[in-house]
Amino acid sequence: QVQLVESGGGLVQAGGSLRLSCVVSGSIFGIGAMGWYRQAPGLQRELVARITSGGSTNYADSVKGRFTISRDNAKRTVYLQMNSLKPEDTAVYYCLVDKWQRDYWGQGTQVTVSS
Repeated sequence: QVQLVESGGGLVQAGGSLRLSCVVSGSIFGIGAMGWYRQAPGLQRELVARITSGGSTNYADSVKGRFTISRDNAKRTVYLQMNSLKPEDTAVYYCLVDKWQRDYWGQGTQVTVSS
């Protein structure tokens, strides 16, 4: 059973920063792409950022230049550094990991940006 444990969410003022972490239980073997999604109230879940096993990244247009995704395979962890946060970034952020071509989701962590 693969479990993802997220941390790092919270309340921050506009312009501030937060760093999300997601640790994957078990072995690093079989882990492919890792990513972060978010879901605001009343909206669909959307991709924020994704990083492949080779380190290639892609971002939603709304976060380009402000957010950075990275991974540490030795720690089985994916990070999302969020800078210059805006109120519209407020959402529940979910980690997604592809392991042996199956998707696993974290429980979500709340990020709230006040204006």
